[in-house]
Amino acid sequence: MAARRRFGSVRRLRSGRWQARYWSAAGNRLGAPITFATKGDAQRWLSAAETDMSRGDWHDPRLGEVPFREWADRWLATKTPKLQPATVDLYRYLLRVHLVPRFGAMPVGRITAVEVQGWLADLHQTKLSANTVAKAYRVLKGTIDGAVDAGLIARSPCTLKGASTEHQAEMRVATPEQVAALASAVGPRWETLVFTAAYSGLRWGELAGLRRDDVDLRAGTLKVTRKLGEVNGKLSFGAPKSAAGRRTIGVPSFVVRSLDLHMALYAEPGGDGLVFPAVEGGPMRRSNFRRRVWEPATDEAGVSGLRFHDLRHTAATLAAASGTSLKALMARIGHASAAAALRYQHVIDGQDAGIVRYLERFGGDPSVPSRAHDDAPEAVPGGHVVGTPEDPTTTTEEPQRPDLDFRGGDERTRTADPLLAKQVLYQLSYVPEIRRGRPGRCQA
Repeated sequence: MAARRRFGSVRRLRSGRWQARYWSAAGNRLGAPITFATKGDAQRWLSAAETDMSRGDWHDPRLGEVPFREWADRWLATKTPKLQPATVDLYRYLLRVHLVPRFGAMPVGRITAVEVQGWLADLHQTKLSANTVAKAYRVLKGTIDGAVDAGLIARSPCTLKGASTEHQAEMRVATPEQVAALASAVGPRWETLVFTAAYSGLRWGELAGLRRDDVDLRAGTLKVTRKLGEVNGKLSFGAPKSAAGRRTIGVPSFVVRSLDLHMALYAEPGGDGLVFPAVEGGPMRRSNFRRRVWEPATDEAGVSGLRFHDLRHTAATLAAASGTSLKALMARIGHASAAAALRYQHVIDGQDAGIVRYLERFGGDPSVPSRAHDDAPEAVPGGHVVGTPEDPTTTTEEPQRPDLDFRGGDERTRTADPLLAKQVLYQLSYVPEIRRGRPGRCQA
């Protein structure tokens, strides 16, 4: 006669499958979340449940019966206060388009590793990029891990190593000479934006959110306290990307001089006025700037395909080449992760000495007289005569003309010899190592 089980019981259903049942520590009679093909399978499941209870690893399987759609909404609601609005918008999109259609009605506790692997394989068969698939998997894993933390399920079925890893696009690092060429190509209104991005390392949103009060011309520093974001076409100001994003950084003297002139001509009035406003006023929209100004300028400067964000890579790479400490580099570029900052080290081996000499020349008064004002144009927008010591706000103003296509003067022309661009090119002539350089590349 077979011995009676001491824990739980099994019974055969009319369908021919087997059901496992047992009593919880609270005195509730519970059944396994699934039925089994054989009596032995049901008994083995009971044995595993008994072991979990003895180890203190047991959880009520009924908690995992909540539908994935419902749990995902609850999970995202708890994460939203800690995420940037753009990140929340991305998570909602991925859940709505790629996760809920597959797992929405399925109980969280019944999502298996096989189900996850099948879903991931199906995504890879579509036209989605590998990085989009990785993002979708990361959101699924975060949602399921949240269910584990909440005690809904005992373990996560998202166990594929590397499935959430994104492969960053190749980043380009421009030479200082190419930065000067870009500053010339974008025209007088935007040349300071290019110089500031390339030698400060501020992100686009941080530059677009910069106010007059954030610029200390006397100290030569920029204070990052907010950024401009865009979600579903709506622009709004918010906190920096992370706590490390709140920072004060120094900029070279030639950038300070460029900012001084730019703010007198183009910045909005008042302490809260934007340093880099759109031509029509208010904050810049990145897509408009890219289409109307940046892409034509990169073609003209011979660096087609260079992204505006690559100016941040350029600034970080130059800072790393100066021999600064990792901690100082992290603070300057606003990274909380050492791994992110390390990407910029060893990028331009062999050019270090030339870049350091270049940076030293811009750190103080140049050892050779500047010819930045030689052959300068008679005037720049706003009536300021280039080369004169007077404050541009006190000179005789000329009638303002529309800034056609956001790229300079009338009929798509630009200032013949932008002030800062010429100064950079002149001083670069004393650093042959850089004049011979080409855009550096590294893998992010």
